[in-house]
Amino acid sequence: MSSMIVFAPSGVELRAPALRLARQRLEALGFDVTLDASVRARYQRFAGDEATRLATLQRVADAAPSIALACRGGYGLTRSLDAIDWSRLARSVERGTRWVGFSDMTALQLGLLAHTGAESWHGPMACDDFGRSDEAGGVDEVARDCFVEAMSGELEAVGFRTEPGFDGLQARGVLWGGNLAMVQSLLGTPHWPRVKGGVLFLEDVSEHPYRIERMLLQLHQAGVLAAQKAVLLGAFTDYRKSANDRGYSLKSCIAHLRSVCRTPLLTGLPFGHVPTKVTLPIGRRVQLLVEGRDALIGW
Repeated sequence: MSSMIVFAPSGVELRAPALRLARQRLEALGFDVTLDASVRARYQRFAGDEATRLATLQRVADAAPSIALACRGGYGLTRSLDAIDWSRLARSVERGTRWVGFSDMTALQLGLLAHTGAESWHGPMACDDFGRSDEAGGVDEVARDCFVEAMSGELEAVGFRTEPGFDGLQARGVLWGGNLAMVQSLLGTPHWPRVKGGVLFLEDVSEHPYRIERMLLQLHQAGVLAAQKAVLLGAFTDYRKSANDRGYSLKSCIAHLRSVCRTPLLTGLPFGHVPTKVTLPIGRRVQLLVEGRDALIGW
């Protein structure tokens, strides 16, 4: 049975029923679940003050469970980046810990990659995914099964359907990325992974397409996109259209990026702030293959 610590590295967790439900479901899947004290920590919008949240990361790293699963994202890890003992987290990875999450966890995952080269996993979170009530749709089967296979070491590839136009594309490189806003926020900092020839994956939530375009253009203008073999776009959800859009859309945003950037931009990767999400290894070398509209990422 794999040991798992559910912890809160960022925003305050106020969903006690969801947390209990997540624990029940994860235990039913065969995980030995421990709820870290941080899931009950509260300071303003955070899961404890700065010292408390740093202590959370150190405590979980020192315990080195098989899986360190974030209960939620929110905001907070950016405040901690300069003070994190990255070698401490890397040692936990060497001892077998898989750090898993998405959204704000992107900052921790990419910081870990930048400072140590250690791998982590972009995947579901306890409350957001395993704590979703049956009335709200319950646990997505794809997200659940992909996560379980990844944590057992059995997952070796994920597939998805993309747009026409990329048939025959092949690329090898380090897989990295996560939440677009978090990726952009690290640019120019010591916590930025200098990945060249990689496969970059990106998603976001509650960001209007023009803001998505602006963030992607910054990555393009900084030379980041051109340095990659491919860019994979996931879900961009929960934004409101404006009367000023006048036909401008997410599709318009992507079309403009493709007109200025030679790196292949593929859509359709199932990940992000959506129920159906695959679990992806950040920092691992992968191979991307496209046949027709079928894309496969293998490692």
